[in-house]
Amino acid sequence: MSGRPTAAQVRAWADEVTAVGDRIGRHFARSEPRARAVGYIRGLLGDADRKNGWQLAEALGDPTPDGVQHLLARADWDADAVRDDLMGYVHEHLGDPAAVLVVDETGFLKKGTKSCGVARQYTGTAGRIENAQVGVFLAYAGPKGHALIDRALYLPKEWTDDRPRCDAAGVPAAVGFATKPRLAERMLARAWARGVTAGWVTGDTVYGHDGAFRRFLEGHRQAYLLAVPANQPLFDGEQRSTVKAVAEGFPVAAWEQASAGDGSKGPREYDWAVRAFGPVDERGWQLWLVVRRHRDRPDERAYYFARGPAATAPAELVRVAGSRWRVEECLELAKGDCGLDEYEVRSWVGWHRHVTLSLLALAVVAAIRVAAGPSGRPKKGARGWSG
Repeated sequence: MSGRPTAAQVRAWADEVTAVGDRIGRHFARSEPRARAVGYIRGLLGDADRKNGWQLAEALGDPTPDGVQHLLARADWDADAVRDDLMGYVHEHLGDPAAVLVVDETGFLKKGTKSCGVARQYTGTAGRIENAQVGVFLAYAGPKGHALIDRALYLPKEWTDDRPRCDAAGVPAAVGFATKPRLAERMLARAWARGVTAGWVTGDTVYGHDGAFRRFLEGHRQAYLLAVPANQPLFDGEQRSTVKAVAEGFPVAAWEQASAGDGSKGPREYDWAVRAFGPVDERGWQLWLVVRRHRDRPDERAYYFARGPAATAPAELVRVAGSRWRVEECLELAKGDCGLDEYEVRSWVGWHRHVTLSLLALAVVAAIRVAAGPSGRPKKGARGWSG
């Protein structure tokens, strides 16, 4: 998306958007909103400075944003059905047994109190408590590329406890309060139901610290590697400890330098330690504590619980840990190039419709990159771990 595209690239982009439009067309009751949705995706992929209603309307050739607003608010189409097609589209282009499903959330800074789900809440987008909406996202990250495949708007309790406020924003009556891990469980269940498969699931401490989320994955026989906080309890033998205390007792020989993959500044090199805990269970799975240590600041560490086949090599666990950064790359690209955070809608329906079309635009980028060949694909595996 950066730099001036060639004529061939522009043709490939246009052809892929048309193919996506053909794929999702059956979910629109009328031809006009169907054509407008395809034009909306083209506009999101265009070079406008901002992807707001006026500029997207201009890309569509409309004199006002009324048509865009109708598409997002009132037109007869099913955003969840389109999302299901998005899942299949991404899996067809990026599917790989080594892929990782990544859960993460991001904030959308907002003014006022009308936007659905807006509240004073912490968001990593600002790094502090701000007036914002928060969305939970599911990414598919594999050797061929990565894209976002599902979304869920987080509603704080101050919203779900205020039914008139929810009604005004168009929140369905069946929608109640759900934590971010519960939203992630629903997205994963939807992905599995659509035939999306991956070797691992990963996420940050919001999900790793939630024991019910880990049990959910174990109950579905899904291997995982999830970040946990330093004070996460862990039984070391018969003694209850914390992951930080256990890691501080690791001998020097337990640590080995390895790269979890390339970032914008080259390989992400850290020191890593992997230790198994508890017995191998009846299906042949093992629990590990994985610790990542900054090479220049050894007190700066990240901790992970991993559970999967006992034969899993340490290098594979390091690779999965590195895959979590892919969701951040997806969110950055979706916001920077696909208008993810530039919507002007306030309702529940409007948010889900805009975000779904933005994720489709991002998926088109991923599909085109796959078609262009391996030169731009991320490198496989973690380098540097012996054995």
